[in-house]
Formats: sequence, C-alpha cells, structure tokens
Amino acid sequence: MKIPFYKAHLALFFVNVLYGAGHIIAKGVMPEFLTPSVFILLRVSGAVLFFWMLAILFKKTKIQKKDIPLFILCGIFGVAVNQLFFFHGLNLSSSFNSGIIMSMNPIMVGILSYFILKEKPTSTKILGVLLGACGAILLTLKGGTSSGDSVLGDTFLIINAMSYALYLVIAKPLMSRYAPITVITWVFTFGLFFVCLFPSTIPDFIQTDFTSIPDVIYLKISYIIIGVTFLTYLLTIYGLKFLSPTVSSSYIYFQPLLVVLFAFVFSYLNWSADYTNTITLEKILYMILIFLGVYLTSKTSTKKVI
Repeated sequence: MKIPFYKAHLALFFVNVLYGAGHIIAKGVMPEFLTPSVFILLRVSGAVLFFWMLAILFKKTKIQKKDIPLFILCGIFGVAVNQLFFFHGLNLSSSFNSGIIMSMNPIMVGILSYFILKEKPTSTKILGVLLGACGAILLTLKGGTSSGDSVLGDTFLIINAMSYALYLVIAKPLMSRYAPITVITWVFTFGLFFVCLFPSTIPDFIQTDFTSIPDVIYLKISYIIIGVTFLTYLLTIYGLKFLSPTVSSSYIYFQPLLVVLFAFVFSYLNWSADYTNTITLEKILYMILIFLGVYLTSKTSTKKVI
C-alpha cells in the first residue's frame, strides 16, 4: 500500500503546483475580460466536457440511485458554492483577507471530519495543522495590505472555505464505492447545473464580448480550465481515495511557497510582472513552518479513512 499513498501525496502536491502557477497566469482575466460568474461557467463547463470524455473512455460512469443525493451535495458545495463564492469574494476583497480566510480550510476540515467521519485527531496532527496555519497566516500578514477590504467579500470567502471543507469530507465515502473519475464527473455535472442557476451567470455570459478578448487571455483561460480545474479536481479526488480529508486540505499550505517560486520563474521569462522584490528571509522562515505542518499532518494519516 506504500505506492498508492506515495502517488496520492504526489498528486496533492501537483494540485498545488497548478494552483500556484494559476495565481499568476490568470492575473488580468477577471474582471477586465470576464466577470466572476462567466469565468466560473467556462471553468466548470469546460471541465465537465473533459471529465465526460475521460469517463466514457474508461466506461466508469454508472452510479447507484441511493448515492445521487450525496453526489448532488458534492456538486453544490464542491463546485457551485465553492467556486462562485471564491471568485466573487476575491473580486471584492483584498489578497490579505483572502489568504487569511483560505488558511482556515484545513482546520475546518479537521473539525468536520471529527463530527461527520468520526476521524479522531492525534496530538501530532493537531500540532501539524496549527503550525501550517501559523505559517500561512504569518506569511499572508507579511505580504498583505488593507486596501480593497470588503465585509461582503470576506463573507463570501468564508462561505467558500467552509463549502470546500465540507466537500472534502462528504466526498470521502464515495471513494470507497466508485472510481475517482466517476465521482468527479458526476460532481461537476451536478455542479454545472447549480452554477447555471446562479442569477448573474447566464445574463453575464450573454453580455460578454468574446471577440474582444486577446489570444493571450484565451490561453490563460484554457490553463485555468484544463490545469486549475480539470486536473486539480481529478488529482484531488484521487488523493482522497487513499488519504484523509485533513491531509488533502493541508496541502493548501504549499501554495504561498509555490506562488513565490513561480513569481521568480515567470519574472525571469518575462511572462508576468516582477513580484520577486517582496520575498524576504522572514517569509522563507514562515514557509519552513508550512512544510513542517504538512509533514506532521501527513505523517499521522497514513491509514485509509472511510
């Protein structure tokens, strides 16, 4: 069983590599060219297309009627509520506030796992979550600003973090009954339905002038659909098959470090503006806390949790 666990950890790390690059690559798409609702519609509909192509290829798409309500809940909290509230919240609030709130996700997952999955936390796991959270919060505090604060935006981000935490927990039982591609295909299919029901989605889509969007922006949108949506959700659901929701969510602590690394790379390649002057020794120390937190959390969660 060591190989699946190794692959699961590698999958979750790669998820955050994609997310880390996405923070920089996607810069400038919203709200200049797409509204948050339209961006989410393109992300989810594009991902649904890819998931169904893959699912049909492997012929693993059948689900039992008794599990449909749980799939619907996963679609609501893991796709519709999660993505819509994150993009709308980020559009209104500051990066400082969003970073603080998002770092609460593993803690929310740990609490929900205790009540829903009866996953008993160990003292080492609690220490790991706290260390990772401290590193992420301190790193965000160092780089954050007070501009663009919004009570409504912060509320949206809190709803997003809670929604994704709930999704990671309630999706776990499905992993024991279905292949990862089956789970994520139906989760996104139901999620797309609820995204379309969001009041501003269809009107904003109709009013969007897609002919005025430059080719480079379309490349960024494609990366978000394929890399930051299709691959990340597929790899996350694979990781959930072998690891607990708490471990899966703890990998979010890698994102600040990966964003910094991609800032150097993309600046060197002239793919983005230069953000490297904001990197200090103090921030590097906070990143070490993040690595330590993920290590301690993962070390105590090698058993399969159902």
